Amino acid sequence: MQEQKSHFLQLALDCVDREYPNKISHVLQSDSDARTPRDMHPAFYGCYDWHSAVHGHWLIVRLLRDGLDADADGAATAALDAHLTAEAIAGEIAYFDGEGTASFERPYGLAWLLQLGLELREWDDPRAARWSEALAPLEQVVADRYRSWLPNLAYPIRIGTHNQSAFGFALALDWARAAGDAELETLLVETSLRFHLEDRACPISYEPSGEDFLSPCLMEADLMRRILDQAAFADWLTGFLPDIPLDGSADWLEPGIVLDPSDGKLVHLDGVNLSRAWNLEAIAFALPSSDPRRHSLLAASARHLEVGLASVTGDDYAGGHWLASFATYAVTGRAVESPR
Repeated sequence: MQEQKSHFLQLALDCVDREYPNKISHVLQSDSDARTPRDMHPAFYGCYDWHSAVHGHWLIVRLLRDGLDADADGAATAALDAHLTAEAIAGEIAYFDGEGTASFERPYGLAWLLQLGLELREWDDPRAARWSEALAPLEQVVADRYRSWLPNLAYPIRIGTHNQSAFGFALALDWARAAGDAELETLLVETSLRFHLEDRACPISYEPSGEDFLSPCLMEADLMRRILDQAAFADWLTGFLPDIPLDGSADWLEPGIVLDPSDGKLVHLDGVNLSRAWNLEAIAFALPSSDPRRHSLLAASARHLEVGLASVTGDDYAGGHWLASFATYAVTGRAVESPR
């Protein structure tokens, strides 16, 4: 496990300061808006894109909190000290305040920013306290983006990539509960129930599509187990995924296949295996211990995790800049720790 953690950490450290190649999500209003990633995003300019830089920082915090050897601890601390400063975060806020940024990184990158804040808030360590203090103003900007977005969102976004609403809601809800933001928690819960309480027979046999890194069906269930009590969730899941086996089998849900890991879109399927693994585990543990579906859910989770972890090699930057974050979320049990 220590070797695995060291590998994941090194992948993150290798990219948080790597400015190029970089895929920016940026609206130009004039010639003066043609800026470098580091100029626009002094904290989160690495890892190919903003959201990957954010969850790369989350990975570093998560593994620091979990315990590292002295050398790795020092390298991780130095990286976070360099990026999570009041000055750098002020630069990020300045970008958010600019014209044309209302939908910037919504909801995926915003969700990961709140996840980073959550990890720091939960960790009782002087380093976490100073990084959390620096990040807090940006957390509030992001929380306000959710507050302004949700009342205008008429429909859920049921896709397997960045714009999926269930993933964005789930991580934001975890943060709202930990931060004591009752207003945002209520808004997320009410919107989730409006969107999903009556959902039935999710077509999981249609998954994955060719660029998924999130399962639309399983991520929705992972959201709803955060909202419904155990008995209500068990009943809801019966209608939503009626064909979960009762025999403990794992082959009812096949892992995604990647034929070209150098293709930045196709390699998403390595990520869907890892996110499915944490979805399936969290769904299983949300059910009563006597529920016979737990065994098949956990068996499918283990199968997806095995396949997913084998892909986290770092051999190609297309997957190397982000898959370790998904792997860390899965193997450290982050999903099952979600506040209720």
